[in-house]
Amino acid sequence: MQELIEKLKTDAGLTDEQAKKAVETIKNYVVEKFPMLEGAVGSLFGQG
Repeated sequence: MQELIEKLKTDAGLTDEQAKKAVETIKNYVVEKFPMLEGAVGSLFGQG
């Protein structure tokens, strides 16, 4: 997940806090829309 955060900071010009919030928002959205993918999303983005 840290790699994605760094990419958002570099490519999109986000701050560390903004990048972390964006990743968390995407993670929650995917789990909400596709609950059957929760395990895969947890593995991909980390559980915390």
